Amino acid sequence: MPDPFPKPFDGAISRYASESAPQSVRDALDGADKDDILHPGYPYATMLKSKPYGAAMDALQIDLMRMQAWVVETGARVAVVFEGRDAAGKGSTIKRLTANLNPRVAQVVALGKPSDVERGEWYFQRYIRALPTAGRITIFDRSWYNRGVVEPVMGFCTETERQHFYDQVPAFEAMLTGDGIHLIKIWLTVGQAEQLRRFLAREADPLKHWKLSPVDVRGLTLWDAYTDA
Repeated sequence: MPDPFPKPFDGAISRYASESAPQSVRDALDGADKDDILHPGYPYATMLKSKPYGAAMDALQIDLMRMQAWVVETGARVAVVFEGRDAAGKGSTIKRLTANLNPRVAQVVALGKPSDVERGEWYFQRYIRALPTAGRITIFDRSWYNRGVVEPVMGFCTETERQHFYDQVPAFEAMLTGDGIHLIKIWLTVGQAEQLRRFLAREADPLKHWKLSPVDVRGLTLWDAYTDA
């Protein structure tokens, strides 16, 4: 009987883990418990236990509610940009960030592949359309910084286009903040072994297959290129 939930991309992630991943990554994954910290540079020796985590999270959620009330009351505009390596926790962090926020106030924007029309526009144009109005918060799950990292590594833009982005982005963001938008930029990172462990977990769980994309699979062999970018 055929598997009703076959591994996505014909099990490419599992094959990479067993055949092509660096030996140091395979050694780290071999026999690791789900709560083990795999990256030697991680700033904490152990994971935070559930009770202190819950207490800290509750306090932060209350602060977020205060922030939301301030945004609505003052008409402030807040744009939060989440960037980072694949599987670094952007989606999970955004989920927790928005858990108790009013969806009429806080909007999550995760733009897909540009359309033919958007490819003919100024690069920043489609992001401008998603910027917050007065009394609103826009949370970008990836942003215009795709042009600085993902696109050049994957060959989706030329080096000239990338350099043009770097020439323009300081002025673009200065215009945003100069017009009163509160711009918050957050970068999340993850070690190579932990990233692969998370990809393997997604590959094994049918409920998480949607989190994997061809870009994720291609990126497995491009760790150093992403680091350089």
